[in-house]
Amino acid sequence: MKSEQQQPQAGMGKLGLCSGCSYFPGHLNANLCTPGDACIRAHSGRQIDRFLRNNRSEAVKYLDDIFWERRAIAARYAPVDEIFNLKSDPDEVVRRVVATRLPTEQLESMIKDRDREVRLSVATRLPEPLLIQLVNDDDYLIRATVARRLPHGQLTRLVKDSEREVRKVVASRLPSFALHMLANDPEPEVRAIVAERALPGLAAALLKDEEWWVRLAAVGNAPLEFLQPMTSDPEIEVREAAQARLAEENDI
Repeated sequence: MKSEQQQPQAGMGKLGLCSGCSYFPGHLNANLCTPGDACIRAHSGRQIDRFLRNNRSEAVKYLDDIFWERRAIAARYAPVDEIFNLKSDPDEVVRRVVATRLPTEQLESMIKDRDREVRLSVATRLPEPLLIQLVNDDDYLIRATVARRLPHGQLTRLVKDSEREVRKVVASRLPSFALHMLANDPEPEVRAIVAERALPGLAAALLKDEEWWVRLAAVGNAPLEFLQPMTSDPEIEVREAAQARLAEENDI
C-alpha cells in the first residue's frame, strides 16, 4: 500500500494536466517535468519553456502546435534546419524567434515581413551586402539599425532621411570628409554631431551656427585663428571652451 501511494497519480498538477499526457509518468519520474513549473501542456510560456529547455529533443514535435506560444518556444530549441517553414508562420512572435536563429543567408526572404520587430531582427543580422534593401523601410528604428551597419560608402543614401534619429546615426558614422553633407541639417542635434567630428575648415564654418551647443562642439576642432572671436560668444560655455583652447596653445 505504501509503494502505491508513492507512485505519481494521473490527474495531478494544475487543472489535472498530467491526465492523458504522453509524458506521464516517465518524464515526471525522471524529473524532466514538474506540474505547475515545467509542463508542455500548460498555457504558460514560462512552464513550456522550462519543459523544452529540459527536453530539447521534443521541441520539433511542437513546431506545428495550435498554440502560438508553444510554437514560438519550440522554435527556440528545435534544430535550425527544422524551423525554415516557420518563416511564414501566422504569428509574429514565432517569426521573430525564427529571424533570430536562421542562418543569415536565409534572412533575405524576411526583409518585407509585416511585423516591425521581425524586420528589426532581420536588419540586425542581415549580411551587409543586402542591407541596402532596408534603407527605405517605413519604420525609422529599422532604418537607424541599417545606418549603424551600412558600409560607409552607402551611408549617403540616408543623409536626407526624414527622421532625425536616423540622420544622427549617419552623422556619427560618415567619414569626416563627407560630413559637409549634413552641416546644414535642420536639426541642431545632427549638426552638433557633425561639429564634433568635423575637419578644421567645416568646424570653422560651424562656429557661426545659431545654436550654442553646435558652436561649442565646433570649438574643439576649429583652427585656433578662428577662436578669438568665440571668447566673446553670448554663451559662457562656448566662451570658456574657446579660452581654454587658446590658453593651451599659449602654454605650449
